Amino acid sequence: MAIGSPATSVSTENKCDSNLLRALRPGDYELFAPHIDFTERSAGELLYKPRDNVETVYFPCGPSLVSYLVTNEDGHDVETVLVGREGAVGGIVSSGHLPAYCRIVVKFGGPFALMPVAQLENAKRLSPSLRYLFARYADCLLAQILQSTACNAIHSIEQRTAKWIISAMDRTGDIVVPLTHEELASMLGVGRSYASRVVQTFKTDGILETRRGALVVRDRNALEARSCRCNISVKEHFDEVLRGVYPD
Repeated sequence: MAIGSPATSVSTENKCDSNLLRALRPGDYELFAPHIDFTERSAGELLYKPRDNVETVYFPCGPSLVSYLVTNEDGHDVETVLVGREGAVGGIVSSGHLPAYCRIVVKFGGPFALMPVAQLENAKRLSPSLRYLFARYADCLLAQILQSTACNAIHSIEQRTAKWIISAMDRTGDIVVPLTHEELASMLGVGRSYASRVVQTFKTDGILETRRGALVVRDRNALEARSCRCNISVKEHFDEVLRGVYPD
């Protein structure tokens, strides 16, 4: 039976709308339940900085979104991957307490589930199916990183802008994306003026509107036509490896 199918998934209603947690089998979720806390995190809040000891796993819920940021030589941050309700951050791939490599920041604030890494590791030891699910999620996360690397190398700023906005929409479920020009530039790894020019082009063409601190998508089909296929490739991989976990 597929991971995350209705017969094997569990409900986290009224606590955390996490697709990854919903994909757990009931017995596996019972291993988690005594150790999970639920909290709110604000946009811009730092979860980890480089060399921090990773002791907590965070599961973004609902519209919450987390960003992995790598700082380059001139001090500017470059966004490498976004993680929403399809995933988790901290102690997912490795075993034991290891240092964080990059900054992990809350991009869009909201609810989170969290648990100690030590308890996650203990649950994995007790359940082969749980180890299997998180190994598959690690594969999907790696696919996102690889696709992002390729995207940054070969696609235009316009294509990448459309991709990031659609990626945020998919995870938040809203046409209003709380993203400033400066934050968009960080996601693209370009200067603010480049990002602003692309946004202005999209506004002129009736694809976007701008609000203070946010972008409003008025024509998703047109935005998808301007985007590369990187989001689609990642979603297809999720659907093959963890069907039903990547947000529609």
